[in-house]
Amino acid sequence: MKLSKSLLVRCAASAVLFFTTICAAQAADGWRETLATELPRMGHRNFIVVADSAYPLQSAPGITTLATGAGHLEVLGAVLEAVEAAEHVQAVIHLDKELAFVTEEAAPGITELRDALGAALGGAAVVTLPHMDIIHKLDESAGLFNVLILKTDLTLPYTSVFIELDCGYWSAEKEAELRRAMGE
Repeated sequence: MKLSKSLLVRCAASAVLFFTTICAAQAADGWRETLATELPRMGHRNFIVVADSAYPLQSAPGITTLATGAGHLEVLGAVLEAVEAAEHVQAVIHLDKELAFVTEEAAPGITELRDALGAALGGAAVVTLPHMDIIHKLDESAGLFNVLILKTDLTLPYTSVFIELDCGYWSAEKEAELRRAMGE
């Protein structure tokens, strides 16, 4: 049986489309698997970033960036839930200082997103710094410690949530007390 060239091309194109769709679907949930695998390996001084879609691909070797294809609040909720469930770490939340100054006129939907972020963070203490200060802190941290960046499909500026991991069973107060006892 002889198949026409156009039929072969259509079959090949269909197969490529099918496998691309399957791979994209698997990759879309791959971020959850990566989070589940990496969080137990992470500790204080590591960062997990839930980033908007325009967040840059940083080049430091300790930074892993994944495009989740998922919603910002969905990814943030999953990360916060995972960190909360992990006994060895706790979250220190950083937000861009610029977020408070972005107007609804300049970025329609920003007010609703700010409110949703506030609800998702549940009243947790939040450190606000200028965006570039946080980027430099991440870059500096990545020189020694791993950073996991989970890019979402959000298209609003200055909405990335930077989660610095801290020790879950040792507080800053205990560390200061220890240092005093050591004479430091």
